[in-house]
Amino acid sequence: MTPDPTRFALPARILHWCMAVLILAMLLIGAGMISTATARYPALLAWHRPIGLAILVLALIRLAVRFTHKPPPLPADLPAIQVAAAIGSHYLLYALMIAMPLIGWAMQSAGGYPIIVWKGLVLFPILPHDVVVYGWLRFAHGLLAYAFFLLILGHIGAALFHALIRRDGVFRSMAG
Repeated sequence: MTPDPTRFALPARILHWCMAVLILAMLLIGAGMISTATARYPALLAWHRPIGLAILVLALIRLAVRFTHKPPPLPADLPAIQVAAAIGSHYLLYALMIAMPLIGWAMQSAGGYPIIVWKGLVLFPILPHDVVVYGWLRFAHGLLAYAFFLLILGHIGAALFHALIRRDGVFRSMAG
């Protein structure tokens, strides 16, 4: 079967949609974590850590797929500003999919907290214990989470624009 040059490769599409679910779940769990001081916090954190690690691993795999499978071209009539926005936003999405879990891991390390992925799997600390570094990383993690959320909203908006208004095949290239 010949690959369709107007669509992303099947591994890219599978990774995209799996990661979309994980990232949205992660953002909701993270929002729940910062809005509660109840007994739910440890349970939310217990979900947050393994999902973060899964996102990191899948993002690295996805990056490898991106380098080994040429993405479909953008429409030739797409204005230059939209092409630049598409390219730039994808660079930022990849950067945040990798940076956010690493910052979270570094933050927990600097805070002196064990990074328990699940029972029996504890990640090694990547930074020494330092409460000042922990504070800065916690601030950065939260700020970047808001930026990530806004970037995702823009990504969804652009996808809907291509699907419903332009109807130019961009949405179809990643759908199903």
